[in-house]
Amino acid sequence: MSTGSNNPFSLKVPSTAPAVPGGLLPCKYKTGRTLGAGAYSIVKEATNIETNEKFAAKVINKKMMEKREYMVKNEIMILKKVSNGHPNILRLYDYFETVHNLYLITELATGGELFDRICQKGSFYETDAAELVRTITSAVKYLHDNNIVHRDLKPENLLYRSKDEDSNLLIADFGLSKIFDVEQYSVLMTTCGTPEYMAPEVFRRSGYGKPVDIWAIGVITYFMLCGYTPFSRNSSVQVMNAILTNDFTFHEKYWDHVSETAKDFIRQCLNDDPSKRPTAEQALEHPFLKKAVTKPAVPAPETTPATPPKDLLPGVRENFNARKRLRKAINVVRAMNTFRDL
Repeated sequence: MSTGSNNPFSLKVPSTAPAVPGGLLPCKYKTGRTLGAGAYSIVKEATNIETNEKFAAKVINKKMMEKREYMVKNEIMILKKVSNGHPNILRLYDYFETVHNLYLITELATGGELFDRICQKGSFYETDAAELVRTITSAVKYLHDNNIVHRDLKPENLLYRSKDEDSNLLIADFGLSKIFDVEQYSVLMTTCGTPEYMAPEVFRRSGYGKPVDIWAIGVITYFMLCGYTPFSRNSSVQVMNAILTNDFTFHEKYWDHVSETAKDFIRQCLNDDPSKRPTAEQALEHPFLKKAVTKPAVPAPETTPATPPKDLLPGVRENFNARKRLRKAINVVRAMNTFRDL
């Protein structure tokens, strides 16, 4: 860990820590297999040498982040503020730097991504989706209550803490998150995020705030109920145009057994006017999220409903697997480029 005063990251070092030649501290983590890769970083499994505990290490290349150091500082500040306050938010345990890299040590989420878990299930009903959306919305409410906008909510950033059946779902990756100064309030102007989950006001650069996370919740809910996103198109330009014109529909093949209540929730979240979208608190009061979340039981013959709940998993799995194959090919190219640069 560097202690140089000219270091743009300016991370403090405990004065009692043993020094080694070159003004650096010995690293107490050993990195292992790669878990993922981004534009400026890779995520590796890390083991604490002293305790043998497993963590995830986000390794950020300082040279590639030159003049963007504020993004790393911001992510650390966000995680320090919220990572221990809600059971569905990834925890930050440590952060330090070496000559070339900055390391963020977070809890190791071993349960896999949200949609991978869904596709591994034996069945998936609308009520299951409602419970998951409720969990995500609750965590977003906590962020918004702390004046934080995530800005990059998407299924890839929703991870399970463990493989246990009752494991918590976690919101991860706060690299694009932003704290609002409530005393010097100003709307955000930067265009950032993943296009298919970005709200129209982001593309318009008209200023935006917390409602962008509600929009993303609407996209995730839609995705969860059918396996594809509402604005899925062949190119980023077409995606942007579809979002700007609010061009989405509920295709009968995959939506004929989804309730009007669920569709109404999605429509409210995907309102083109951010001021008309519900807040996270209001979203939690919507009937879609308030209904009892129970697995559909097989009723007695005399009480069998005319339209029993439909298992949505076959359609979700079919659409998601096609999307996953494309994403895997893109990630391979991205990882190769990142490793080359690092």
